[in-house]
Amino acid sequence: MSEPKMPDKSVASEVSDEPTVPDKPTLLLVEDEDDTADLVTLIMEGEGYQVLRAADGREAMKMIESLPPPALVLLDMLLPFADGVKILDYLKFKRLAWKKVPVVMLTADSNARDVRESLELGAKDYILKPFKRAVLIDRLRRFRPLGSEKLAS
Repeated sequence: MSEPKMPDKSVASEVSDEPTVPDKPTLLLVEDEDDTADLVTLIMEGEGYQVLRAADGREAMKMIESLPPPALVLLDMLLPFADGVKILDYLKFKRLAWKKVPVVMLTADSNARDVRESLELGAKDYILKPFKRAVLIDRLRRFRPLGSEKLAS
């Protein structure tokens, strides 16, 4: 009697170009302020997200290059090395796999021109800092992937 064949682990699995919808949807947080990043991470992990963080524009670009698309991106406008508009333009127009990922700007920059430019480039919403937990959760609720647990009220 022969032994059962084990699957060949040397064959790489295909990476999908569609945003992932695991048990815990992934959220990419691009935020250079540690206090804000820690708070958002705590809130969003409590709401069922797996949070990945880029601390500046350069790190965000590397993550966009190397990761599969997340379920959601929260993107600060004012960042070292590359601002939010440049990152938004890059992920929406140069990384086609990321084109369908909703991007929400999360920033203290309320300049009308920057808000308009972000929305024209495909940002789905714009949340001003400082924010309240309930407001953040309420504004992000509509971007929750189907089939994952709902954000709390």
